Amino acid sequence: MAEQSQNKEEAQARQIELPAEIKSWTKDHVKEWVLNENLVDTADADILHGQNIEGRSLLLLDKSDLRELGITLGPAKLILCKRDELMQLKKDKVVSQGSQSSRLCKPYPFHRYHDAYRYKANSILDVTESGASNFIEPCHEFKLFTHTEEENKMMKFTYEVVRFGAACMNSRTNGTIHFGVGDLPDFTHGQIVGVVVLDKEAFVNGLHQAKEGHFEHKHIEAAKKCIKTPRFVQVLNPDMTSSEKYVIEVDIVPAYEICQENDYHVYSVIKRKAKKKNQDKDKVEECKLFFVRDGTSSRDLPVQTSQKKPCEEYKKFIEDIKQLSQLRREAEKKHLTDLKGSVQGSRLSEMLTGGSQSLDKSHFERYLLITNKSHVMQLESLEFLLEMNLTAVLDFDPESEKNGLCKYFAEQRRINTHLPKHYKITEAVEDIAEKLKITKNTSWVFCNGDTKAEMPSDPDDWLTEKGASVRDVVSFLCRKDVLPQKRFLVVFLLLSSVNDRMDPLLESFSMFWQELGGTEQILCICENERAFTCWNDLIEARYGLNISARSISELSLAEINGTVLSLWSDNRRSSRFLPCGGASRVLLRKKVEECLDTLSILCANQCEGGTEEKESLEASFYKGGKVSWWNFYLSEQPGSMPFIKRDKYDFIKDTIIPELLSLRQACVYFSLLHLPGCGGTTLAKHIMWSLKDTFRCAVLKDTADNFAEVARQVVELLIYESAERSARLPVLLMMDDFEELDAVYDLKRHIDDQFVKRDLSSNCPQVILLNCMRTESWEQTEATKDTVFIGNNLSELEQMQFQKKLEEIEKTYKNADTFYGFMIMKKNFSREYIQGVARNTLKNFNFESKPAQLVAVLTLLNVYCKGAVLSVSLCEEFLQLQTKPCYASQKFEDEFGKFSTLLTCCTVEAKVVYEAIRSIHPRMAECCLQELTTTYNVSRAEILNMLLTDSMFYECTQGKDKLMQDVRNMLLKRLHSEEESRFSPVIHAIIKDTPGAEEMVLHNAAKRFDKDAIISQLLARYQYLKKKDFRQAKEWARKAKEISRESSYISDTSAQVIKHELKHAIASSKEDKDPMTPEKLRDYLKIACSARDAFRETQDTAKKEIALRAKVNRDNTPYNTAGYLGEIQVAVIIMDILEKVPVFAEVNPVRHNIMEQVLSGKITIQDVWWNDKKQGHAQYYPVLEEFSDLICNLKSTMKNLFNFLDAFFVNLGPRYNQRDKQKERSQQELFKCFHRYVELFCNSDAIEFLTSKNLNMATEILKGWKFLENHKADTLSGLLDSLSNKTSEPQIYLYQCHWFYMNHDHWIPPCSGQKLVRTLQEISNLGTGEATNRTRLLVVRLYYLHL
Repeated sequence: MAEQSQNKEEAQARQIELPAEIKSWTKDHVKEWVLNENLVDTADADILHGQNIEGRSLLLLDKSDLRELGITLGPAKLILCKRDELMQLKKDKVVSQGSQSSRLCKPYPFHRYHDAYRYKANSILDVTESGASNFIEPCHEFKLFTHTEEENKMMKFTYEVVRFGAACMNSRTNGTIHFGVGDLPDFTHGQIVGVVVLDKEAFVNGLHQAKEGHFEHKHIEAAKKCIKTPRFVQVLNPDMTSSEKYVIEVDIVPAYEICQENDYHVYSVIKRKAKKKNQDKDKVEECKLFFVRDGTSSRDLPVQTSQKKPCEEYKKFIEDIKQLSQLRREAEKKHLTDLKGSVQGSRLSEMLTGGSQSLDKSHFERYLLITNKSHVMQLESLEFLLEMNLTAVLDFDPESEKNGLCKYFAEQRRINTHLPKHYKITEAVEDIAEKLKITKNTSWVFCNGDTKAEMPSDPDDWLTEKGASVRDVVSFLCRKDVLPQKRFLVVFLLLSSVNDRMDPLLESFSMFWQELGGTEQILCICENERAFTCWNDLIEARYGLNISARSISELSLAEINGTVLSLWSDNRRSSRFLPCGGASRVLLRKKVEECLDTLSILCANQCEGGTEEKESLEASFYKGGKVSWWNFYLSEQPGSMPFIKRDKYDFIKDTIIPELLSLRQACVYFSLLHLPGCGGTTLAKHIMWSLKDTFRCAVLKDTADNFAEVARQVVELLIYESAERSARLPVLLMMDDFEELDAVYDLKRHIDDQFVKRDLSSNCPQVILLNCMRTESWEQTEATKDTVFIGNNLSELEQMQFQKKLEEIEKTYKNADTFYGFMIMKKNFSREYIQGVARNTLKNFNFESKPAQLVAVLTLLNVYCKGAVLSVSLCEEFLQLQTKPCYASQKFEDEFGKFSTLLTCCTVEAKVVYEAIRSIHPRMAECCLQELTTTYNVSRAEILNMLLTDSMFYECTQGKDKLMQDVRNMLLKRLHSEEESRFSPVIHAIIKDTPGAEEMVLHNAAKRFDKDAIISQLLARYQYLKKKDFRQAKEWARKAKEISRESSYISDTSAQVIKHELKHAIASSKEDKDPMTPEKLRDYLKIACSARDAFRETQDTAKKEIALRAKVNRDNTPYNTAGYLGEIQVAVIIMDILEKVPVFAEVNPVRHNIMEQVLSGKITIQDVWWNDKKQGHAQYYPVLEEFSDLICNLKSTMKNLFNFLDAFFVNLGPRYNQRDKQKERSQQELFKCFHRYVELFCNSDAIEFLTSKNLNMATEILKGWKFLENHKADTLSGLLDSLSNKTSEPQIYLYQCHWFYMNHDHWIPPCSGQKLVRTLQEISNLGTGEATNRTRLLVVRLYYLHL
């Protein structure tokens, strides 16, 4: 559009010489401005001048201010409106001039109508209005079209298009006329403004009619073919949200085949309208015009007044039409020749898979997608994204969830939507990854808002408003402990052109480029070359990079879609089905399966149609890798030997499971207990494989998952597509490697709760839990109705099957002798065989080499920590290896050379899913460790010290948290089944093999886990148990307490230090030679008092702990009773101390009886002192009096503690404690203390009490009650425990004693806070027969008596 006027602002500035900035205006400038713009009369202008209104105050004025000055409403609104208009004009001018280069954009692809292309408001077309160039390159003309009145818009549009179209046809050049594009002076040349289009069809029809009306009849068809249908290109707001505006574009294509050598005249008005006005033909002919492109405009050659020159110009142009047409024809031929065939399809396959040409075996484990605003027409060609393993999508389209790619993706796949702020590291990285479910579901990150929770930003503001948080996302995803280094690909998919140098997508490219240290892991996909050219130019201008080698730009989205989909095998893309009743199947939709993300579902058609390499899969399994469903599937194919059936296979399938199905419970379970490495997991999966058509089978991915969510998903799997069926196929859920049976009970309870919550009634089991759990017991046990044991001895039948399988393997594999996982079982777990393999494989072992160090570490970990692994990423860092493709022909374990046969790869389903390496078999690890320690003098302490001190193991790598947890467990976890359980097995082994080395190990552990209270606690225990250094022990206990003040176990350690210090002091005093002195007595009692207080603090802390645990569904941590037991132990020590004091000397029965009365609170120390006539022990009494509170309440204190622990173990133990060994150990220690208590306080014989007739009533009652107390039968919980654990003869005595007290109901038992009151007279009618009924009724009676 030619310039026709001067900018209003510039004209005004020249007229009154106003400064460019309003804030610089004086009051004179303001007055002249309001008068010049006719905003107010002279009187109002004088008011403003008189009030000193200058530029800065003008900017602050509002309507109320002007009304207060006396200016009426009309002029006041005019002033404010004009001021705001002027400010906006200046702002737009600054933006258009200052940011023009940063907002350039390409025009919509010429002669295209279905490209997903949109303009952004205020961006600048990088083409100018122009004339003909090479005939093929289109010329352009811009029309603002916003100031045109609505009623004149159609006429304006059609006239301009006909004018421009005729000019292009005559000049034989392609061209595009744009409506809604600004020009000087009000806008920057080519600035996208857009116009509101209410009726698109009206423009299409109007142009069609204009072609018929304006062109000569003989050229109407040519005009229709050359002047294309209008194209409406949407204009987005600067923040990439949708608007109602469009740029209307019309392309002109005067192809030689259509135009030939014709010239095209047009009428200035539509012919039929002229006829309606009774205009004659001559008059119409006088309005005939001839337009050509002349520079930036379309010029009419004939109509140039009456001068001669223009007419000659017209004639010459007509004469040159033939030559012009030929030039057009040649240009078209040359353009077709320049179009070359693309080879980018194979290039895309190469870059997307890392060279494998298959996504099933891609070099890359994970993919990150970075994309911008999509168009609805593109979505049908983006199916390939649904099939890719997208870890995260960084979406810069704020409307994506509403009508874009996110909506399309979420309809078919499970996604988790996030904002960038969620990726800020505020806690442990793996904890954040777990919350966001990184690597488990696709994470969809809205990087420019989502119009709901966060508003979008303009490109100019995005970097300051959202750039930092998006950088957090990029940095998080590129961490070594989140995604495997070099094994993920970042794909930039440009669904909209990037033309602005401040575009957020460009900034994100920079972030990834910096984080990844180059472009080797970046792939850019552009829909067309024009979009790529803009993208590449911007990157090259800003960063000096040419990314053409890492880009795809010559393929359409449809071609990209087909190419990527072809990279998957048929099996990976095939549908999956679940079994239903009547041998039918239902489709398992991908989104549904992804929503059941705690379960790995075994489908009815699992592996069918697969093309996996049989030899590779079988070799991995036979070497010691975990069994996969492929192993079962391949064993069923023609020509293969069936999978080996263990003896318990048929028993479980044909006996255990049918018996479970006969129960009338919604959820049932059975346990498959197995020794490590004996094939328990393989057997469980073999059973599931055989039942996949009968049950809906699944494996629990992570035993640490929330059980409430697991239960919900299990029930969802059960009722999926069968909610209305009365008879559903049950779910068979396998859980592998639970630590405790408690977890099975807890999961069962949650599943039962789900059935109640959903009101799902059933008369038979709907869920069967197959608990596959390792056991440390080496004694084979008989199967029960809910437990099957797999030991380490093969039956003869099993050995025969293994022998036949070996013969088959040897026919196929040349290296069958290295299939140690298989051979260990084939040799019936022969230790001699395993030792021989370890000896030969570790020959010439050199601990100085890096691979050898890793082998040693893995060996130690696998011996002392089940399930321990090292991530492949960590091993690569440690060995300084180049990253290998996931499915490379050379396996990663091959990097360990001759040691590779001892190791195997596996996938770890943890907070972050990753690939790892482990020992092939627990027995092999044990023999290897033995070989290292005996033959090569590589001690456990040396390996463990290296593991603790080498920081490379704990740097930012995948699996770091699990490794630290494994090392920590190895140091801390004690085996309560062993008699010696002071320390973990590895510490005990180090103490035995290399005495003294354990101290360095523990100190290194304290440095590595410097913020871990339990490690500090371990050091404290070591110091007081092993070293007897109580000062150091107290220091470590203090440090532990500072780290974890709320832990009762840490508090107990502080108390234990003091208790052991007391015991050590007593043991060291050599009592036989050195009698108890008052000074020693004071020291001992002072320490005892401190110990008692410390244990009471432990009790208080335990109470707070259990209150908090009650709020956590899955916290089965037992109630810590150590504080109660510890106080009892201290009381026993006090009794031992006092027995050594001459005042209470045990050798003197009278003195000993005095001690019993003092400790029972019957007499005081002062009483004893007064009654000591000889005063031979006077020096001891002040000391005893000093600690009278501790001494005189000792019996009642102990009795209350015994009662509490009895009640806990009898009534509450099952709620908090399923660890029978720990309970047994505690009760054994408690029994020892109680025995000591009985010796002093409860000397009574039941037979003497029941048969004696010489005792008076008081003596009878006292002796009888002591007998009951001796058997802990003086309380309800104690009685219940006694009746359940004693023989029938003591039960009769206990009953008779209670019978006696029920007939003396006014008696209050001493030493008891419970008053026995007879409430049921019927008890007197009970006879002495039928001991079982008597016992039952007695318990019921006593229950009521104790209420």
